[in-house]
Amino acid sequence: MNNWSDYPIFLAVAESGSLTAAGKKLHMSQPTVGRRIRALEEHFGTPLLKKENGKMVPTTFGHGVLDHITRMQEEASAIDRSSASLEHSLSGVVRISATEGIGTAWLPGVLQVFRDSHPNITFDIGIGFREFNLAQREADIALRWQSPGEQNSLIAKKVADVTFGLFASPNYIQRRGSPSSLEDLTGHDAVIAMVKEEMPLWIHDENKNPLFMPENVTFRTNNIWAYDNALVAGYGIGALPLCSCGMLGNTDNLLRVLPNVSQQEALYLVAHEDLRRSTRIRAVYDFIADAMKKDAAFFLNGGESIFENPDANLHCGIDHEDNPKHKHVLTAG
Repeated sequence: MNNWSDYPIFLAVAESGSLTAAGKKLHMSQPTVGRRIRALEEHFGTPLLKKENGKMVPTTFGHGVLDHITRMQEEASAIDRSSASLEHSLSGVVRISATEGIGTAWLPGVLQVFRDSHPNITFDIGIGFREFNLAQREADIALRWQSPGEQNSLIAKKVADVTFGLFASPNYIQRRGSPSSLEDLTGHDAVIAMVKEEMPLWIHDENKNPLFMPENVTFRTNNIWAYDNALVAGYGIGALPLCSCGMLGNTDNLLRVLPNVSQQEALYLVAHEDLRRSTRIRAVYDFIADAMKKDAAFFLNGGESIFENPDANLHCGIDHEDNPKHKHVLTAG
């Protein structure tokens, strides 16, 4: 029996704790995951998983199998990285992971500037809030919020401070009025996006607890495009990067509320250290880092990216530009 393709399924179930969660991660149906696990257990003649506190956990034998699978996976990833590190030409595919917004609105236009002088490099962009595993070559380069991640053997660089503020549509403000203090927010309607680690997109304290979250959440989603459209449609108040108005074309559709309240989040550029020896990946990494530096004012204060309009000095909403007089609600780290 050839079990190679079943081992990653067992690993996914062990890591996620359920057949359903593993199926979502692997883009497989729950019955298919269950059938493949049963086939492995029949092959070994003993259970690999057991139910404990509502989760699927490895048996003693299962833990031993997992040790072997992990080593196999590490060796396979090392082969992939070795192959990438030997590539010295400025051609081929570079895989980049980023979140919605920066990955869908800012990054494509900026990378086209890079391709003007490197036409033989193509891009595969993975969009999502989960952290793509760089050691396993799910991506070559990643843009990550708040921290570079805890994986070993990463190279990382803080490339931007991004300022967030609170926004609502003119229609909503006309109907409900604009809050005059943080305390006023609790009586308003909120639009919420669930992002990294199921954390709501909102202003937070140093422990990542939402501050003055409105009691009435009228729209909740895990998709940033749906979130932006809900804000424009007038569902309520939500948090956005100041730069998002320029990226998403919402200059006339959203107004900033409580303009003296802001929050800054760090953005990191990350790659696996083995890939520094890949000429094309290193070139893309350095280009993105330099582009972020050149566009620092855009990420900090909003307006327009220099890659869209080098001479622009536009700002969306009321009192949009961040300044030292604003009351910052800063996150830790």
